[in-house]
Amino acid sequence: QVQLVESGGGLVQAGGSLRLSCAASESSVSSKAMAWFRQAPGKERDFVAAISQSGAGTMYADSVKGRFTISRDNAKNTVYLQMNNLKPEDTAVYYCAARPGVLGRSSGALYDTWGQGTQVTVSS
Repeated sequence: QVQLVESGGGLVQAGGSLRLSCAASESSVSSKAMAWFRQAPGKERDFVAAISQSGAGTMYADSVKGRFTISRDNAKNTVYLQMNNLKPEDTAVYYCAARPGVLGRSSGALYDTWGQGTQVTVSS
């Protein structure tokens, strides 16, 4: 089964930017839709953004629209999350996920492969 490894998290001041990467262990991920989710301490895991298999279709949570951009490079088996104008409420562990099928979805239950997560901390 494909493995996903996130990177790029860290500590940043409010208003700053980070770019997360999610590298897959095999090229089969290029046939899957991908997404980013996040989980803050004491809270449930929330949908952040999703991208279709081709990269042509994207969707975002309302809380990140206009600030975050999801993209993918199928030649590199990698999905990215560019995060701009970060806010303290964006602090969470960010997870990359893959699902069979070409379209991204916001429900975590539809994803069958998950990474270990990367911590993002935004200071005020």
